[in-house]
Amino acid sequence: MSATVVPGSDLAGLTPLAANFLQKNWYAAQTGANQEKQVAFRLHDKGIESFLPLYQDVRRRTDRTVVLELPLFPGYVFVRIALRDRLRVLEVPRLVRLVGFGPIPLAIPEWEIDTLRAGLRHGEALPHPYLHVGRTVRVVAGPFEGIQGTLVRRKASLRVVVSIQAIQRSFTIEVDESEVEPMGCALVSR
Repeated sequence: MSATVVPGSDLAGLTPLAANFLQKNWYAAQTGANQEKQVAFRLHDKGIESFLPLYQDVRRRTDRTVVLELPLFPGYVFVRIALRDRLRVLEVPRLVRLVGFGPIPLAIPEWEIDTLRAGLRHGEALPHPYLHVGRTVRVVAGPFEGIQGTLVRRKASLRVVVSIQAIQRSFTIEVDESEVEPMGCALVSR
């Protein structure tokens, strides 16, 4: 993915490859098993911008109810860095690698991270298995407006499965039928 170079910025005279090396982008950082919160904490300590999307899961025990905050994407934390700073990220204990093809990490579009943050602020997001096939819909209203996903039915509500391509992980959001526009979509019962 190439960087967008804004005319008049410090990156304007650079080649796309050089601009990509200097411009901050979001990347998925793979962590060790159950190490997401620890890695996010260490990234913060090093002054590296990171984002660990969490969701709440209610677990009922015989004697009490427990609310846990769990990673929406187990095994991943998002970092916003310039590629020249990737070694600082890779030095963080329990961080395995930056997701990409070979040695080059794959940048995640800013709008995907913004949409994910908005979705977590305004609605319920839950993990969902990544879908390789299926029809898509576009959300046309509400806090998730503009994103595309796969329409599924969960109990009595409609949900849209939104996928983060770079890490092959998905999450679901609840939508009203009036908030989606079909793009050759088909309902799936869950």
